[in-house]
Amino acid sequence: MNISALPIPDADALAHSDKLLEMIGEHIIASGGWINFARYMELVLYTPGLGYYSAGAQKFGEAGDFVTAPEMTPLFGQTLAQQVMQVLAQTGGSVLELGAGRGRLAAAVLEEMQRAGALPERYLILEVSADLKSVQQQYLRSVLAPALYERVSWLDGLPESFTGVVLANEVLDAVPVHLIRKEGEGLQELGVALHENGSLMLRQQPLLGRQLAGLAEELDLPADYQTEISPAVRALVASLAQCLHQGVLLLIDYGFSRTEYYHPQRDQGTLMCHYRHHAHTDPLLYPGLQDVTAHVDFSGVAKVGLEHGLQLLGYCGQAQFLINCGITDLMLRVPADNLKQYAPLASQAQKLLSPAEMGELFKVVVLGKGVGPLTGFVRGDRSHVL
Repeated sequence: MNISALPIPDADALAHSDKLLEMIGEHIIASGGWINFARYMELVLYTPGLGYYSAGAQKFGEAGDFVTAPEMTPLFGQTLAQQVMQVLAQTGGSVLELGAGRGRLAAAVLEEMQRAGALPERYLILEVSADLKSVQQQYLRSVLAPALYERVSWLDGLPESFTGVVLANEVLDAVPVHLIRKEGEGLQELGVALHENGSLMLRQQPLLGRQLAGLAEELDLPADYQTEISPAVRALVASLAQCLHQGVLLLIDYGFSRTEYYHPQRDQGTLMCHYRHHAHTDPLLYPGLQDVTAHVDFSGVAKVGLEHGLQLLGYCGQAQFLINCGITDLMLRVPADNLKQYAPLASQAQKLLSPAEMGELFKVVVLGKGVGPLTGFVRGDRSHVL
């Protein structure tokens, strides 16, 4: 979209962004005039007190920059809970949610599990943002019964060993990525440098990192092609696999199989920014005030899981997964003739399920250990495409 059509931040927001811009400039100078894009993305999203996810600005919901499924409706969490309960019935253990947003998913899952008489031992949340951790604590304390809230606790890092369900909704898309460009036969890496006036600019240089170069060469990219690679996503999945004693990693995000992700026609990659419900492609705009994301290479995620001893238990679109888990049955709790309650519920379900909304854009992949076939993939499993 045209950047000039974006809302203009107020003076306080711009001052906040300028502070982060100054700090990024110091990092660039200290690094010899250039930082790779993954480092830039880490700074704009996670710098304590200044980064997008680490400062106090509203991010989720109508007043923020985007709406996630748990923010839209508790029906999403209620449906996910059906799959969670099936796994915990086989394994016992707890739920570990990564990056819990404002706590809406945790509340919906816990209340649904309580309703079914199948509460987990604990509901753990691993949140890297101190600001969001505080928001989650305040929200969950306000909506959960005290005995239910007592089951929730926060972690600063992954446990050495974990049994149960690791749940990550829209987490992997916010993990930093490297920007790679194939020019002729040579590989270039795009990073961030400074103009003479102190503003930011993208600048490329030859790709030097051995690990990154190896990952890029595996893809056999066509000439004049730009895309993203995320060693950090691979490292996160590997760490999760290593700590999982028994159970599953349930990962939900927007993304593709590798053949779709690196299709010749997707020659500008998938990098996307979100600001005040507008999507655009300029990651250098308003540092700290906008979300910067990339789609997930689910083939790469599955490959790392398999290399670390997990099984690929299923892969499909979000709509198919939610239908398999019984979302339509859950909707029947509200009588269809009660239009005041049913109409908004049906509208919310439509957004979760419609291919034109979230139903096909978002995918669900489950990797696990010591767990049998899962309800979420009884029909429409597309694991073969990974």
